[in-house]
Amino acid sequence: MSKGSLRRGRPVRAGLAGSAAGFAAATALVTLMTLVLTPASIAPARAESTKTETTPGGGTPAGPPGPPSRQRDFEAAAGRYGVPVTVLLGVSYLESRWDANQGLPSVTAGYGPMHLTDARTALSGAVPHHGDGAEDPRGDDSRPSGPPLPSADPAPEQDPRSRTAEEAARLTGIPVAQLTQDPAANVLGGAALLAQYQKDLQAPPSADPADWYGAVARYSGAEDDLTARQFADEVFSLLKEGASRVTDDGFEVSLPASPEIAPRMEQVERLGLRAAEAKNVECPKRLACEWLPAPYQLLPGAPGSYGNHDLSDRPRNQKIEYIVVHDTEETYDRTLRLVADPAYVSWHYTIRSADGHIAQHVRARDVAWHAGNWYVNAKSIGIEHEGFLAKAGAWYTEAMYRSSARLVRFLAKRYDIPLDRAHILGHDNVPGTTPATVAGMHVDPGPYWDWGHYFELLGRPFHPTAGARGGLVTISTDYASYRLRYTGCDKPGVDCPPHGSASVRLHIEPSEDAPLVRDIGRKPGESTYDVYDHGARATTGQQFALAGRRGDWTAIWYLGQLAWFRNPHHRPTAVNASGLVVTPRRGLSAAPVYGRAYPEAEAYPPNVPVQRIVPLQYVIPEGQRYSVGLAVRGEYYYAVTFDSATHTVVRGRTVYYQIQLGHRVAYVMADDVDLLPSAVKGSHRPGLTGG
Repeated sequence: MSKGSLRRGRPVRAGLAGSAAGFAAATALVTLMTLVLTPASIAPARAESTKTETTPGGGTPAGPPGPPSRQRDFEAAAGRYGVPVTVLLGVSYLESRWDANQGLPSVTAGYGPMHLTDARTALSGAVPHHGDGAEDPRGDDSRPSGPPLPSADPAPEQDPRSRTAEEAARLTGIPVAQLTQDPAANVLGGAALLAQYQKDLQAPPSADPADWYGAVARYSGAEDDLTARQFADEVFSLLKEGASRVTDDGFEVSLPASPEIAPRMEQVERLGLRAAEAKNVECPKRLACEWLPAPYQLLPGAPGSYGNHDLSDRPRNQKIEYIVVHDTEETYDRTLRLVADPAYVSWHYTIRSADGHIAQHVRARDVAWHAGNWYVNAKSIGIEHEGFLAKAGAWYTEAMYRSSARLVRFLAKRYDIPLDRAHILGHDNVPGTTPATVAGMHVDPGPYWDWGHYFELLGRPFHPTAGARGGLVTISTDYASYRLRYTGCDKPGVDCPPHGSASVRLHIEPSEDAPLVRDIGRKPGESTYDVYDHGARATTGQQFALAGRRGDWTAIWYLGQLAWFRNPHHRPTAVNASGLVVTPRRGLSAAPVYGRAYPEAEAYPPNVPVQRIVPLQYVIPEGQRYSVGLAVRGEYYYAVTFDSATHTVVRGRTVYYQIQLGHRVAYVMADDVDLLPSAVKGSHRPGLTGG
């Protein structure tokens, strides 16, 4: 396939039984396009600074930054307790990125810029992520659904580390309620804790940040030395590099760079922490990981039944294409108990919110049961993050984001996985396998997972890669200031607390008063504002084919519809991009789409049952275009027995393209579509006006 044919906009075709050369060319083209284009005193709580106007449909950024009062809070607290202000700033950044989070708790009951914890508010009682009964995490038609999965514990366990607000109250004389709700008091509490930890180490209250490594490590709350060191290393890395941002309540905060700092790392030895068990884990060096294996064993009562994953030999027998991001909907400790149950399901890693500690459960070579789609399971690594999609406005810590990003970078390099949103998926981006399973697919990590920041940590921030006529747009919200109205975080129909959002909302017309687009697979009728309903959302990092522009609004093709989102020039929610798109081939009124890329019937050996190739309820109508993420040949991993000797990889000749169909990805057969460069010429598409 020549570059010239792409410039002229001629379609590139690959037949059902396409030649090896044809498939290689298609795959190389998709890969090439990806590589080229991815390029003081304690004041009352500042309630006014957290107020943000929201609209029913679109997101409205917060007001202009206020005076640098948060900066003065850090300076005052540092002076009062003799802690270097840079140390205080560094610890706070790793906990909360200096955000107040409206006085709402993190997923581990931490409050405010310093993440002071109050065990009385510990979040729990939700149904575990994989235990709601709506989705079979295996997603394999070759075997029946497993037994009912456990529900939540009747009462939460209370981690003794979750009481730092009480200790801070004792040290400062400030009530716990004020420490958790007033950002200035919260910073004072954090400074008091650090000063006490320094005193406990019998170390002087030095003005040199390098002398505070041990106190910082203890602030993590970690029980082992490796996790404590990891937390302190991240803090001191920040001190070396510096940082600056506007907080969620509009305050400018800066941490000046100190590249010459050399922390006293040996101080950790005086904390008396247990030695970490980091053997046998697949993690980067100096990332706190432990091996807590998921069981692989036969189950009693049902002949041949086993759990809770499948043995394999990836990447020798199958390429690992995806990393799937989940949240647990449970506490870390409860999650570990669940994955240790042979009758439950599995995932490869769990990451703790408080300090970013990682537990590995399943080898990367083996197939975990986590995504609800067997095709994706067989070609993915699943990572659970301690957290709740929406409960009580809970937020994710910077420590967890950073540990996750380091792990994903490591895995992506080892298994040659591109760092883009076609390969780094949320569980909510995984497609249903058949029409019957679409509605029950899970929706985590949801709109409050900060994909933009996550990809910055991955080293792949989302930037424009083309001009106004590149033909694609990449969703990219300013998470901290972009607020959408969501409902149902605590009670159905009740507005959620204002919160940054990684998603834009999609309407059938360029108006916030227009109805939302529909997702016929999830529910009849139009989509809603419920936080668990993603039927009318596009999320940061996802790429869609441009369908039109009108004033402050941009249109994309989405689930077979024209979908509009607010994208004003002065505060954009998307950037221009270019790449490859598919459209129904000439002569077809619509192209079917699929939830898995399985081989044709002729590819199966006699001992493996043929898997049906069933189209989903969606189609791509003639004239619509959808962004392409990758090209694959049909493949199926047959693994339904405890004895892995019978496991078989079936490879076909059918070529599929993965597309961004809606909020979830999907697959189309190459024989049903034309593959085109995305760039558009003139305004030949309906509604397309100047950019």
